[in-house]
Parts: sequence; C-alpha cells; structure tokens
Amino acid sequence: MTPFPISETNPVEHDGPLPKAADCVVIGGGVIGICTALFLARSGQKVVVLEKGRIAGEQSSRNWGWIRVQGRDAAEIPIAIEAQNLWRELAPQLDVDIGLKQVGVAYLANTKKQVQGHRKWLDHARDFGLDSHLLSTDQVRDLIPAAATTWQGGLLTPSDMRAEPFLAVPALARLAAREGVTIVENCAVRILDIAGGRIKGVATEQGMIESPKVVVAAGAWSSLFLRNHGISLPQLSVKSTAAQTEALGEVFTGGAADKKLAFRHRADGGYTLAPAGYHEMFIGPDAFRNLLKFMPQFMTDPFGTALRPKAPRGFPDAWNVARKWSADDVSPFENLRVLNPAPNMAKVAGITRHFTKNFPNLGSVKIKSAWAGMIDVMPDLVPVVDRVSALSGLVVSTGMCGHGFGIGPAFGRINADLVLGRDPGHDLTRFRLSRFSDGSKLNLGTSL
Repeated sequence: MTPFPISETNPVEHDGPLPKAADCVVIGGGVIGICTALFLARSGQKVVVLEKGRIAGEQSSRNWGWIRVQGRDAAEIPIAIEAQNLWRELAPQLDVDIGLKQVGVAYLANTKKQVQGHRKWLDHARDFGLDSHLLSTDQVRDLIPAAATTWQGGLLTPSDMRAEPFLAVPALARLAAREGVTIVENCAVRILDIAGGRIKGVATEQGMIESPKVVVAAGAWSSLFLRNHGISLPQLSVKSTAAQTEALGEVFTGGAADKKLAFRHRADGGYTLAPAGYHEMFIGPDAFRNLLKFMPQFMTDPFGTALRPKAPRGFPDAWNVARKWSADDVSPFENLRVLNPAPNMAKVAGITRHFTKNFPNLGSVKIKSAWAGMIDVMPDLVPVVDRVSALSGLVVSTGMCGHGFGIGPAFGRINADLVLGRDPGHDLTRFRLSRFSDGSKLNLGTSL
C-alpha cells in the first residue's frame, strides 16, 4: 500500500527516461494530469507526464475521496456525471482495489436557511435527471440513526460515490504507464520553449523535450508557472486539514457534512474527518494582486477562510519565491518538491470532539493520522479548462477548487480532446480563461 501522506520521502516509482520528443507534455502528476495523459495515449499520442515531486503527492491524494455530482456548479454537473461513469470503467482496469463504491453523499442542514440553500441547488439540478432529493428531519434520522444531533433536514444524492485517493491516483498512473505514457517523477519543468507564438517544447531540469502541445495541470503551482510566461491566472491556494480515524463502527456508508464537520466512511473501516467550510489562506503577493477578484467570494463567507500573515518558505505564494527565472535557473518547483503543509491540529482536535459528540455509540475515537493539502481556487469557484489563445499549443486545466479528484477522469478526457482539436462534448464557456480579462461579470459557483 502507498505510504500516506505521499511526499518526497516516497520512493520514485516512475523515472523515465526523459524522451527527446513527444506529441504532448503534461505538466503535473495529479489526477487531472494523469487522466489527460491516459486519454491522449488511448488516442495514439506519445505523451510525457512531468512531475516535480511524486505522483499524487499534493492535493490529489489529500482530498476527502468524494466522487460527487451533488453541490456542483450547473456547468460542472454533466462533466461530473461523465466522471462517475469513467470511474466505474477505470476501476476494474487498475492493479489495486481503490475502494470505489456507490454510497451516497448527504449534506445535513443545521438551520432552515441551509435547507433553503439545498432546495435552491436542487432547482438548478433537476434538468440533469439526478437522483438528488431533499430530506426531512425524520428522513435524516432514518438515514443516520446513530446520530445524537437533530438536523433540520438535508440533501441526499444516493448515486454519488467514494474512493481512496491516495490509492486511486497512483494506480491510474501505473495504468497510464502500461498504456505507453512516459512518467518522470522528480523532474520539474522550468519553462516553456516558445517560438513565434507557438509551443515548441519544454525545458526541464533534466533537459529539453520537443513537443508542439503542452497541458499545464499543475494545481496550486499553475499560476506561478504561467506568470513567468506573461499569462495571468488569478488563482490562489487555501490550506485544508483532514484526518483519518482508526477503524470504527459504521454510522453512515457514504460521505456527509454539516456546517461544522465532514466525514466519510473509508474502505479500511475508519473515517476521514475534516472541518466543513473552513480553510486557511497565507497572504502573499498574489493574494494582494487578486484581492478585488476574490472579494465577492470572501464576502459570501467571511469567516470560512482564516487569513495567515505569510506563507511558509517555498510555498507558491510565499514572499521569498522567485517570480521570474530562465531555463538555466533552478526553479521554485525544484526548491519544494512536494507541497506538504502542516495540518491544523487544533482543528483536528475539534472535529474529533464533534464527531465523538455526534456518535457517542462509537466510543473512543482515535486519530490514526492527520494531514493538510493546498487547494487551488479561482475567484468564481469554478476551474479554468481552456486552450490559451495567446500561445498556440498550450492547454490549461487548473483551479479545481477542491473538486478535482471526483471530476478528474472527465476533465482528463476533455483536455485530451482540446489538445487534439476535437469537440470536447461539453459547453466549456464557463471555464474559459478569458473570463478574468474580457470584462465579464464573474458569477460565483455553488459553495455547497
């Protein structure tokens, strides 16, 4: 089993060798990058994935493991539905059991106002034929009978699923490698090789690769990488803490969340716990630069994000991180191989107490491990998935806003079609890069 959390101490599983040329280079070995490479390879392309640290070392292995349609932005719903179908297709092809199960996701309302928010989301989701439905107080009690809390109602999507991300994404990488994708860990891309407004390849710390197509799927590092090439991406990162318990009795098979706590039953019999709706953001140059764009998001939930005075050394928006470098310079991506923030142990203690209070029948709840990850977020809470018009051959797929694991296979398939010049099969207008510069009003996506 893959040691968790995945970090630079994990052995390198994929070490190339670095080819001289490829049809496409994918920057980033998270779920988006790996799925992009897999679908490109299945279309006959010679693909290289370059990961500065370890496959799934950052948010792709540190998320809650929910594969959900519930709560998605309307533009994401059909893509999330496709992703669930792809997870079902891909899971039997993997070399380990990733714990994929259709168990449902429930949002539990502490107040009548939350019930109204659930109803509002359900209204815009009805046209997609989902099995999502509202729950009364009694129906929530029937769903989770062991709970000591009395919720005002809830929202349930029985068809939503779960999987273990720290198993799933490395397994997808091994599948991609078996199908011809070259994956090189511990190999940062320093800059794009550009001539005449077109991609010619990439310069890595190990040498050059010629390639007419590049996909940037670098998660929290995407904005820093693109800014070095004059491409503005108003992306910030927030820290999210989570923990896993030792094996306990089952109180709900799926994932659930109220205003204080999110919990999800794990394949190992324990639970993943997280403080619902709470993140920490480190203040750096990009935070100041993008303040106005993010202000509407902050104002909708001013207490959901705790501001910290500065990022730890080497983080993407730290004050000491270089903003310009060349192919001959050691890049910021080599200085910090895996973004491995310290978990907020006060929050871990709080969610453990809350979980224990909710389910006293479980007895003593022991935490097996705790971790944190940096979630790449956009001002309007939806990702950027687009060809870059100013630089032919470049596709950007980032800013998944904490949704990347569940929706990853579908956006990987979409990215492959964007690279190949094919119809992606979905309306991607909502995800265009130009929405931040063309004067469009930014409409906040759902925060459910």
